Amino acid sequence: MELGKMNTMRVVKQVDFGVYLDGGDEGEILLPARYVPEGCRPGDELRVFIYLDNEERLVATTETPLAQVGDFACLEVAWTNQYGAFLKWGPMKDLFVPFREQKVRMEVGRRYVVHVHVDEESFRIMASAKVEHFLDKGMPDYEAGQEVDLLVWQKTDLGYKAIVDNRYAGLLYEQEVFRPLRPGEHVRGFIRQVRPDGKIDLTLRRDGQEGVHDFAGTLLRRLKDNGGSLPLHDKSPADEVYALLGVSKKVFKKAVGELYKKRLVVLEPDRIRLAD
Repeated sequence: MELGKMNTMRVVKQVDFGVYLDGGDEGEILLPARYVPEGCRPGDELRVFIYLDNEERLVATTETPLAQVGDFACLEVAWTNQYGAFLKWGPMKDLFVPFREQKVRMEVGRRYVVHVHVDEESFRIMASAKVEHFLDKGMPDYEAGQEVDLLVWQKTDLGYKAIVDNRYAGLLYEQEVFRPLRPGEHVRGFIRQVRPDGKIDLTLRRDGQEGVHDFAGTLLRRLKDNGGSLPLHDKSPADEVYALLGVSKKVFKKAVGELYKKRLVVLEPDRIRLAD
C-alpha cells in the first residue's frame, strides 16, 4: 500500500457504512459507502486512492485525484488559514501547503505549480511550490528530437521553464515558442539538446522532415482560416514569418515547397494563397 497513490486492494469486510480493504501492515482501510461500487463483495479487488482524513486516519476513495504523491501539478487554492493554503486536488480533504513551502503568499482562487509529497516528519501528504527542490538533478537520458511531456512552470526573461516528463527541468527559449503559454499548461514538446551540464533545451516543434510535414498541415489550416491567403512570400523577413506563424523561415520555406509540389498553394510576389 502506498500513501497518496492509486492502489489495487482487496475487499475483506463489508459494513453498513462501507467496506474495509486489506492494507497489509497498515491494517484494514475504510472505503466509505458513497465510493463502493454497486455489487461489490468481499474478495473483490478495487482500484483506490489512499489518503489521510481529517483525523489523520488512512481512508480510501475510488475517485482519481488531480495529482498523486511524486507528481508536479497546477492546482487551485480553495482556502487559506494562519498555517498556509489548501489546494483542490480531488479528495474531500484539501491538500495543505504550509507557508514555508510557498514562494509567494498563495491567494484563494489562483492556481500554482506544486510538487506533491509525503512530509517525512509528520507523515502527512502536502505540497510545495518550491518545485526546484524536487526535480531530478541527474544527467537526463534523452536524445535530440525525442518527444516529451511538458508542464509549463514559469515565465523567465529567456522564455519558459518547464518540467519534463514529471522529472527534470527544461527551458523553452522565447524564439521556440509560437503562442502564449500559461504556467500549469501541459504541452507536447521535443528535446532540442541535453547540454554537458545536464540542462535541457526544449522546442515545441519536431526538427527534421517530419517536423516540416507537421507544419505543412498547420500552414494549410492557417491559409484556410485566413480566407485563403497569407501576406508572406519568399523574400519575407524571418522575424515577420516568426511573428505570424511562430516558426523559422527555413521551416516555412520547406513547408511551402511541400505544399507547392502537391499543387495545394500558389506563390505570388506579395503572398501565398490556396490553389483554386
